[in-house]
Amino acid sequence: MEDQFVSKKVYEEKKAPSINGFVMLFVTILVIVACIAAIIGGGVLLNDELMLPGGVLLAAGIIILCLSCFIFPGFKVIGPNEALVLTLFGNYYGTLKSEGFYYVNPFCTAVNPTVSSLNAGISQIAATGRVSTGSAGSTLSKKVSLKAMTLDNAQQKVNDELGNPIIIGTIVIWQVVNPVKAVFNVQNYKTFLSIQCDSIVRNTARRYPYDTSESGDEKSLRGSSQEVADIMKQELQEKVSIAGLKILEVRIANLSYAPEIASAMLQRQQAAAIIDARQKIVEGAVSMVEMALTKLSENDIVELDEERKAAMVSNLLVVLCGNKDAQPIVNSGSIY
Repeated sequence: MEDQFVSKKVYEEKKAPSINGFVMLFVTILVIVACIAAIIGGGVLLNDELMLPGGVLLAAGIIILCLSCFIFPGFKVIGPNEALVLTLFGNYYGTLKSEGFYYVNPFCTAVNPTVSSLNAGISQIAATGRVSTGSAGSTLSKKVSLKAMTLDNAQQKVNDELGNPIIIGTIVIWQVVNPVKAVFNVQNYKTFLSIQCDSIVRNTARRYPYDTSESGDEKSLRGSSQEVADIMKQELQEKVSIAGLKILEVRIANLSYAPEIASAMLQRQQAAAIIDARQKIVEGAVSMVEMALTKLSENDIVELDEERKAAMVSNLLVVLCGNKDAQPIVNSGSIY
């Protein structure tokens, strides 16, 4: 299944050829200072009417100074848990993953399909009147974050195994472990993760009921939330592995019946709770009646025939199982 999604050319992650950025910065400063000195010296020689050496020195200083401007795009700063995927004229050049200050080929281009362009940000402000949660610096940065991130998946209305409409929402904790796969194998790895998460949640919710049946032997979304979350994590990991992503945890953040059946299901749960409570009450009342009859018989307090025992049992069950407090009636005469 995964082979149909993977691009024909498989890119193996490799370290981009680079040198220490501080060394190159020092060399660049020296070149710029030398160019400025050459321009000044050439101007002095021209004033002294030394046209040939002055002109050559002045022209060389200006040309080298202009060319030195192309050096600065090669400086790259990599922070902790960051990666930079570089291409050179359309070909994969390498990846920088270790934090530090580097200098690479100035014609290299960083690639990150999840970064929105400046025009997209302006269009969003014009359309919605607000900007995204990311800052302007992060919007223009092409670095791929290797930190653990959270995907708050939107709540979805799906049908459970019994066909009941439910509302379910999940939280996914994930991180990029292979930035080359994340950049080249899918169009946008964040969108890819979100869509796959929606699909997995829907498919998993359809296989389990919202709540357990009367037998209580099968798994349910509410009663076995951790087991269901682990199943979703495993299935989601299989789907997003081609994008170089690792799923750290999946949690069911929201689970409820849809509004159209929430009231009916609440009444059903209340009825089930009342039945369970009544069952416990009846079991306790029968046990108490049995104990009372046994004690009366063992201690020879009073001898009751079968008819009086039945009447006593009936009265005790009414008292013990009634919803309201019983009103006592004192019998001043003989019970016979």
